[in-house]
Amino acid sequence: MTQEKAPWITYRPELKVLDCTIRDGGLVNAHRFSDDFVKAVYVACIEAGIDYMEVGYKNSPRLFSPEQFGPWKFCDETALNRVFTDHDPAKTGLKLAAMADATKSDWREQIVPSDQSVLDLIRVAFYAHQVSEAVEMIQHAHDLGYETSANLMAISAISEKEIDTVLEAIKPTPAGAMVIVDSFGHLYREQVDILYEKYSQAMEGTGKDIGIHAHNNLQLAFANTIEAIILGANRADATMGGLGRGAGNCPMELLLGFLRNPKFRLRPVVKLLQEHIEPLRAQYQWGALLPYNVTGQLNHHPQAAIKFLDGDDNKDFLKFFDELVVEV
Repeated sequence: MTQEKAPWITYRPELKVLDCTIRDGGLVNAHRFSDDFVKAVYVACIEAGIDYMEVGYKNSPRLFSPEQFGPWKFCDETALNRVFTDHDPAKTGLKLAAMADATKSDWREQIVPSDQSVLDLIRVAFYAHQVSEAVEMIQHAHDLGYETSANLMAISAISEKEIDTVLEAIKPTPAGAMVIVDSFGHLYREQVDILYEKYSQAMEGTGKDIGIHAHNNLQLAFANTIEAIILGANRADATMGGLGRGAGNCPMELLLGFLRNPKFRLRPVVKLLQEHIEPLRAQYQWGALLPYNVTGQLNHHPQAAIKFLDGDDNKDFLKFFDELVVEV
């Protein structure tokens, strides 16, 4: 009997979902989430069957003032131990991650041996010109006992040659995943297809997973995420309610609704949205607003849109458009 396969059946037990609500969402409020908020996300991730929760950055307190940023900008071990007191992935199925940025992290000092930390995964984020440091960071974290991943940022703003150079450098490292990161929310499905093929071919034979981290400037974060999954990506990032810098991210509630793995449960996410995420909208603004749509179409960093929306004339969309778009 011939076994038929349907393209909409997306159940793959090896596919891992990572929640980056606290890390990416922290860019909305300078990483000032309360311990109770972080713990609520943690509990929701466990109850929803999510595989990883990214709790913030391992950024340098020398470069970023602790007076200006909350604890999840730095994720020092004191803060981690205070919130995740009884963390045990063997019991919960949830692993904890932090992101270390090239040039922004004192990674040699800040990242302690894994047996002295509740963290399980270090995600190394870097731009193409920082790949040499990224390779060192990945090896360092691996040697300390962590799972690692390589997150090449602003993929839509660099040349194909630069991408190839980065992939060649990352291939021999112990990174467990190579992540497609659409920092500017500029990618369309066809570009995701091309990048997935390029990444998967470059990493062939290494055992590395391909991941996807999408931003929602063009309201395509969810679409691009499921496109990558259908192609074979086994790491997918999302945030609760799409909470994240600027236009936000792929919403977790949409992603879990799409996946067919019975271990994922949607109700805990809906509960978190109702009790914790939606109330944030009274204080902070995120989502696919027109200024973010413009920066996404132009392949620009969203900082111009963020500045505009923080200003006094934040309803003058036409002025913003005219300042950014120069018609020939």
